[in-house]
Amino acid sequence: MSSALRGLMVAVDAAERQRDEARRLLQNTRSAQMAAQGQLDQLQAYANETEGRWGMRANAMMAPEVMFHHYQFMDRLGHAMGLQTTVVQQHSYRVEQAQQVLLQAELRLSSLQKLVAKRRQEIELVQMRREQKQTDERAAQQYFQQRKPL
Repeated sequence: MSSALRGLMVAVDAAERQRDEARRLLQNTRSAQMAAQGQLDQLQAYANETEGRWGMRANAMMAPEVMFHHYQFMDRLGHAMGLQTTVVQQHSYRVEQAQQVLLQAELRLSSLQKLVAKRRQEIELVQMRREQKQTDERAAQQYFQQRKPL
């Protein structure tokens, strides 16, 4: 194996490690996004459940203080959902970035692998020509040796 090909193989190994790291990063960011989305879903379900319980009591008489605390609580819950929505959006952005990094790493690896394959073909072609030349030279030597008078 030529030194140029060895150098390319080192570059391929490095590109594979970068691709694998990019893939791990993408998996981690997707997991974080899913966890954040799960928290948002829990908050929304809790808000819906709480509103549902209060909705059934619409006919019931409530003290103004109780209603005030309920509305205050629902405002805080809505604020928490808004914050969590922002967190989910940030995770979505990170996932998109990680996907781009992985795509770039895969493209680089693919390019290097194609280059290695091309160089190997070139080396094989040179080797075949060298072997053919040697075979032709041996055949020519045998021919001339057979033609020489003894």
